[in-house]
Amino acid sequence: MDYVSALVPPLVMAVAFTALIVTIVKSQGGANKAKEDGIVDAALARAERNSDD
Repeated sequence: MDYVSALVPPLVMAVAFTALIVTIVKSQGGANKAKEDGIVDAALARAERNSDD
């Protein structure tokens, strides 16, 4: 029974890591990409304006 308790944490971490990767891949592209690109572009423009002052 010790082997079960030894295997559970790595299995939980593997499942969590897989879910993280799937979430990252799904969030790339599509409507989210345009929205995220707009936010990044606005932040970069704001930073450039502030550095010029």
